[in-house]
Amino acid sequence: MKRAYNLIEQLKSLPYFDKQTIYRLGESGGLAPKTVDTYISRYLKRKDIFQLKNGLYVSSDFYAKNSNDISYTFFLANILRSPSYISSWSALQYYDLATEAIRTVTSVTAKGTRSRETKAGSFSYQTIKKELFSDFSLVHGKFDFYIATPSKALFDMLYFKTRQFRDVPLGKIDGLIDELRIDMDEMSDAEKEKFYSMLGAVNK
Repeated sequence: MKRAYNLIEQLKSLPYFDKQTIYRLGESGGLAPKTVDTYISRYLKRKDIFQLKNGLYVSSDFYAKNSNDISYTFFLANILRSPSYISSWSALQYYDLATEAIRTVTSVTAKGTRSRETKAGSFSYQTIKKELFSDFSLVHGKFDFYIATPSKALFDMLYFKTRQFRDVPLGKIDGLIDELRIDMDEMSDAEKEKFYSMLGAVNK
């Protein structure tokens, strides 16, 4: 039992891990792969760890200590579907441009649209054209994550809401922004200019 304890203690320090990581740590502790498989089943049954997606896990201990840190949630969103970046409502809230409470973490990806329900939260991924998979940056901190710029977050949100701007004429976008209670006053002049430049490019 000491080996099982030592293994789970090592896993508790990791923000996430896959089976290969568990096997490597087990091997360094003198554990055979079959024994590690038994331990994994035991950890899951006792809820010492839980599955984020097939083959990807986090310890309940690590999650409990970091679940209130938005950077960890955004970090996990990037990991669960890569490449992707935080955008739309989630990014707008992050930048204090929207106040409506949205529980699902919204991201944009160059891959297929997908949603994930996990014990770590709800994650939604929307597909965008490769040429529009841009204008995001890496935020460094306790947990690093990719997030859209304020202008791109607003663009992405409207891009999907209007079905690629087919449902709303570009001349009515400002009215739609007001209806959605997006606080454009909190956006810098440079970001506003970039936003309208993106709209103009789409309309060409």
